[in-house]
Amino acid sequence: MSLPRLLFLLLLLLPVLEIYLLIQVGGVIGAIPTIALVVFTAVLGALLLRHQGLAVLQRVQQLTQQGEAPTAAMLEGVVILLSGAMLLLPGFLTDALGLLGLVPPLRQALVAALLRRGLPRRPPPGGPAARPRRGPATLEGQYTREDD
Repeated sequence: MSLPRLLFLLLLLLPVLEIYLLIQVGGVIGAIPTIALVVFTAVLGALLLRHQGLAVLQRVQQLTQQGEAPTAAMLEGVVILLSGAMLLLPGFLTDALGLLGLVPPLRQALVAALLRRGLPRRPPPGGPAARPRRGPATLEGQYTREDD
């Protein structure tokens, strides 16, 4: 299945699933407690997001100062960013996924799995892979210097 099709299905089914879960939980505990629980998870997530994000930022800066590549730490920052976005969406499924992304051991395991699998690499647009080199890399020509 192509990525655009998968994203389309996700954007279509996720809100339906979230509404279903909100209705089911609201039927069990009531409307006001359900709303309070959604707000509580958002506030808790925002606090965790701030704490975890600052910790990862400090680790990136420390690794950079030591001359090491902060690849894993930067990927953790991306996971934290996506987790924070999920916490902003109302609903229990996205809140649960967002909170899971903010748990350091789970986040580090996800990043390690991504690094083991390997990230897709694309050449930069207009880079050497985009246009084959023909002829010498040096330009030949003449110039004259004209002084006043």
